[in-house]
Amino acid sequence: MKLFDEIPAERPATPLLDTLDTPAGLRSMNQSQLMQVADELRAYLLYSVGCSGGHFGAGLGVVELTVALHHALDTPYDRLVWDVGHQAYPHKILTGRREAMLSIRQYGGLAAFPRRAESEYDTFGVGHSSTSVSAALGMALAARTRHEKRRVCAVIGDGAMSAGMAFEALAHAGHVDANLLVVLNDNEMSISENVGGMASYLARILTSKPYTLMRENSKRVLSHLPGALELAKRTEEHMKGMVSPATLFEEMGFNYIGPIDGHDLPALVHTLRNMRDLEGPQFLHIKTCKGRGFQPAESDPIGYHAITKLEKPAPAPPPKVEPKAPSEAKPEPAAKPRKYCNVFGEWICDMAARDERLIGITPAMREGSDLVRFSKEYPERYYDVAIAEQHAVTLAAGLACEGMKPVVAIYSTFLQRGYDQLIHDVAVQGLDVMFALDRAGVVGEDGPTHHGALDLSFVRCIPGLVVMAPADEAECRAMLSAVYHHPGPAAVRYPRGTGPGVAVPEHLEAIDIGRAQIRREGQRIALLAFGSLNTAAAEVAERLDASHINMRTVKPLDRDAVLAAAREHDLLVTLEENVVAGGAGSGVNELLAEAGELCAVLNLGLPDAFVEHGKPAELLHECGLDAEGIEASIRRRINALTS
Repeated sequence: MKLFDEIPAERPATPLLDTLDTPAGLRSMNQSQLMQVADELRAYLLYSVGCSGGHFGAGLGVVELTVALHHALDTPYDRLVWDVGHQAYPHKILTGRREAMLSIRQYGGLAAFPRRAESEYDTFGVGHSSTSVSAALGMALAARTRHEKRRVCAVIGDGAMSAGMAFEALAHAGHVDANLLVVLNDNEMSISENVGGMASYLARILTSKPYTLMRENSKRVLSHLPGALELAKRTEEHMKGMVSPATLFEEMGFNYIGPIDGHDLPALVHTLRNMRDLEGPQFLHIKTCKGRGFQPAESDPIGYHAITKLEKPAPAPPPKVEPKAPSEAKPEPAAKPRKYCNVFGEWICDMAARDERLIGITPAMREGSDLVRFSKEYPERYYDVAIAEQHAVTLAAGLACEGMKPVVAIYSTFLQRGYDQLIHDVAVQGLDVMFALDRAGVVGEDGPTHHGALDLSFVRCIPGLVVMAPADEAECRAMLSAVYHHPGPAAVRYPRGTGPGVAVPEHLEAIDIGRAQIRREGQRIALLAFGSLNTAAAEVAERLDASHINMRTVKPLDRDAVLAAAREHDLLVTLEENVVAGGAGSGVNELLAEAGELCAVLNLGLPDAFVEHGKPAELLHECGLDAEGIEASIRRRINALTS
């Protein structure tokens, strides 16, 4: 295997890989050719992600596994289900999308994750983790019902085994005795231990046809002797347990093999060939290195989980010789816009210093939610529960029962997975749990599985839950303090990326919950903006001489501000980076209807569709939520009202 110290700037030579428009060509290759394909695949992956940006380390770690799987399985007839979809870049390259990889995560290009509409080789769409075993089990049971000799394989890993859903599916698979192969890609983001020559040797023996035949024949013979079959089973489990963590999976009903070296391509091919035709639930545990083959990523797997597009440096212009000007004071540089997650990261450290009851919780999003500093300064008050959003919410509920002040830092799209716990365990009991909802609205290149497009709709309907949305960085800090001190369930939802560049104060003073802010008084039209769309609202208000109200709180709404705006204007326009159905605008409609106030209303937000991937500015423009789109929608409505 060739080791790279830097990403190739030019497309590498990949003569054997270039002959593979589908994986079928792999099945006639010998061991030497397969190893060459793996080397070329790793080189091309480095080059393509360097051109496009995107997920990085996990794909490098499964190059050999991907080659071995497509060699051993008759895909797409045999079903291959990938978990934690950012592992699937090599899979995309081998399944007819090699040249299109340069467009991945770009507007109109390939999706960042497996997607059924994109390729027949993408058997199940993913974005969140820990879904592969459940989906693959469904496919295996369908094949059994139809009497099809179809093999089904789920590849789970990169931390996905930390979620309860995976274990629920494993337990069910063992119970129904399905013909299912589960491959655990253990890259030290999950479980590990005991990789070496003995484990690899054992894997070869335990998957060999003589051993399998002997095992099945022994079962038939021993089944006639009282207690003998159970004794033999226990003996086999203890022997496996001496060199592998087999017992857990064996008790679930799986035939466990491993762990083996996931970068030993010949061993992988041999093992998968043997396991693919075994009856019943099979579990192969492989050990890999995230970022394999790229030295910087091997040393820093978290930092190289994903990378941005590498821009080629432009040639330096010749130096200009400027005439000396009289000495004068240089203007102060403009403040650099702050990321909302950084505002939260600083706030939680500052609040923790003031209140020792504060506990920080995250479901495996320490870096993304900017909890690194907090985890180091307050390690005894920080809990990363891994990819277990449901547990994160109920853990916070338990802490709140004992008088602590839990703060759950969670992405909007991931809170969907803890929705029942949010209602049943937190809201019904009125517990004092705070939610920092990051990545609200369109998030960009990760696409529809990651857009925070629904949270206002699904949290606004929960009784007793306060929801706030900041217009800028300063408001974000003040709202965090407000919901923290609110004696009950409350959330601040804020977008990915930077704010408009408002300076963030150092104090921890709270903002009033349920109190809107009038930012501009105008004529005929009132823009009621929630959160991130206040920037565009300000621009549109100037163009149309309209009133601009920063609503600040989604629930409870500022009743007086809404009713006053309705009485003083001909048209109310609500703006939100959330789907219109059930969102903040719907709350305004409900308030007006309840008050019996008649007023023309235009609700603008994300469409009743799953928004594709692309840069946030491109997506907002497509959805008509940039300044130009908002103005055009308002002018159309005004024309309709006056015609």
